Amino acid sequence: MEKYEINLSTIAIIALDNQKSKIIEDDGSFIVDRVTPKIIDDSCRYFGSSYLGRFEGSKNFLGGTIYKSPIIIEESREIIFFPTGSARSSECSWFSLNKVSHYEKDKNNTIIYFKNGTSLEVDISYSSFENQVLRASRLESILRQRKNK
Repeated sequence: MEKYEINLSTIAIIALDNQKSKIIEDDGSFIVDRVTPKIIDDSCRYFGSSYLGRFEGSKNFLGGTIYKSPIIIEESREIIFFPTGSARSSECSWFSLNKVSHYEKDKNNTIIYFKNGTSLEVDISYSSFENQVLRASRLESILRQRKNK
């Protein structure tokens, strides 16, 4: 299995099936033979923790148990990703908070516009996506406050 670590140019990790994911970066996209939960965990481990450790950290920052919790992949560069569904599911896609420009409703889906000028229609309700963005933004705000103390 090929490894992929999330980096500053990673925009999204899109679940394709039970074996593959599509990686979208600032300058293009490609397919890897790895499911999204494994990519997230590998990336957390690359930066010195694990998905579970990062999840517990987010829970601590945000207070209580949070379904579909955003996580800090790497804190010094504020790489924060949020999921579209259950993080343990190979059908869950993840997005970089700092790469989202804006988003809009399209019937039952959401169109996400990224800062690099690309867009993607995702099978998630607008309100659910907005809730995820707000949680991730709150996590980013708390991280910045604690770094500045």
